[in-house]
Amino acid sequence: MPATDAFLAEANARGFVFQCTDPEGLDALLRAGPVSGYIGFDCTAPSLHVGSLVQIMLLRLFQRYGHRPVVLMGGGTTRIGDPSGRDETRQLLSDDEIAANMAGIRRVFEPYVRFGDGPSDAITANNADWLDALGYIPLLRDVGRHFTVNRMLTFDSVKLRLDREQPLSFLEFNYMILQSYDFRELYRRHDVRLQMGGSDQWGNIVSGAELTRRTEGAQVFGLTTPLITTASGAKMGKTAAGAVWLTAERLSPFDYWQFWRNTEDADVGRFLRLFTEISVPRIKRLEAGDINEAKKHLATAATALAHGPEAAAAAAEAARRLFETGESAELPVTTLPRAELAVGLPAFRLFTLAGLAASNAEARRLIRGGGARINDSPVADETLTIGLADLQQGAIKLSAGRKHHRLIRPD
Repeated sequence: MPATDAFLAEANARGFVFQCTDPEGLDALLRAGPVSGYIGFDCTAPSLHVGSLVQIMLLRLFQRYGHRPVVLMGGGTTRIGDPSGRDETRQLLSDDEIAANMAGIRRVFEPYVRFGDGPSDAITANNADWLDALGYIPLLRDVGRHFTVNRMLTFDSVKLRLDREQPLSFLEFNYMILQSYDFRELYRRHDVRLQMGGSDQWGNIVSGAELTRRTEGAQVFGLTTPLITTASGAKMGKTAAGAVWLTAERLSPFDYWQFWRNTEDADVGRFLRLFTEISVPRIKRLEAGDINEAKKHLATAATALAHGPEAAAAAAEAARRLFETGESAELPVTTLPRAELAVGLPAFRLFTLAGLAASNAEARRLIRGGGARINDSPVADETLTIGLADLQQGAIKLSAGRKHHRLIRPD
């Protein structure tokens, strides 16, 4: 997608752009002056993980070029659940859970975008503010008549679920209409002219642009990012130990640094472009050099954005000490009650509590596969009791594979 606008040009160069409703029109709009653009985030968890990072980085880039990011919190749509890319219905959350999740997600954005009252300062919006006030019959009359079921069935968010013969509730089927309504409402309230999102949102974005054109007579635009998977085909944001969260309360800066350090060789250049602000010419030089050094640059730059430069430097130094000298003083620590360790826990349970496995079953498989070590010794028995007697210098060191480590300390 050739572009003369500086934001679009860099977004293209870094690999952010997949589809656009009208590339030439959007390019002209962005060159004419600051534009408000939004991405929506449903509040299904108290944090976001790396799977959302492309969207966050796109908002950051958007702001860097003088435009205004709008972070739309799905306080209303979370009550329904987005069917895009899913084979099953999401678990419905209570209003209190949604509110708590929304507060956590708002904090995720603070290191990435600048909030305030200036022309390019980011703002947040909550679609519950307008969706909660909707009357069902007026919605059907005023908005529903602009949607045909025939066309809705052709969009991937609906079609894939039906093709796989997975149930799609009527509640979820309405998600497209509500997201389209969001776009129109944000245009009315904040003059939002651009919606961005992942490629799985294309149908919803196009529908919102069409609704706004038909009811407001306004041209608005949509832009999607490509689906980000690793070179081996894995989905971004997940590891054997669970989701790669963007907040330190859910994942330590050390583990976050390690996640990026463990990037597959074939992904390093692409991830440097998407997930750091290192210039493209410098990235090309890193790609041409030592791949492990490039991975360290990726890990440190990505961690600095999420957790700050000091935390990134500390994580890099802790990794150097661990892997080059064997020191473990800076490893992440999980604290367990002394009374619990006095009784002892099965080895598999300890790995789960430490966050090195997503479940007890996952921990058992890790041990059976020979990938678990305690105090640098292989664990042969998944039910082996581990307790205070295993403390070495006040801690128990757990290792999952060669790259994931934790210290267990009694409280």
